[in-house]
Amino acid sequence: MKIEFLHTMVRVKDLDKSIAFYKMLGLIERRRMDHEAGRFSLIFMCPPEQADGRADVELTYNWDGDDALPDDSRHFGHLAYRVENIYEMCQTLMDAGITINRPPRDGHMAFIRSPDNVSIELLQMDEPLPPQEPWASMENTGHW
Repeated sequence: MKIEFLHTMVRVKDLDKSIAFYKMLGLIERRRMDHEAGRFSLIFMCPPEQADGRADVELTYNWDGDDALPDDSRHFGHLAYRVENIYEMCQTLMDAGITINRPPRDGHMAFIRSPDNVSIELLQMDEPLPPQEPWASMENTGHW
């Protein structure tokens, strides 16, 4: 039996803030569906090079709010993205006020959280970059 990855869905509390966060990672909005009867929107975001739907993150936004968000629910693991330069990406995110929960001390892997507390793994494309400061000596913050 064949199986094919379609997307990862995450519920978001502040749609504009969440879209801005995923755009900072380099994703684009591929498709949007507003469901008037159900009072929710689905926004599909992806890397520009994968706009065929094979790497979508579906942001589900309930128009009437969702008071349970964000919480620390771990009902799924994390989203993972490869980035061209992990140090530059982490610096861009940090400059925008995003906490780097697990810094890229090894030049290969970092973890952050979205505004809705979704754990996101960032992996360096190709080979790890040589360790460099301030990342090499930066401690973990919180958990991922």
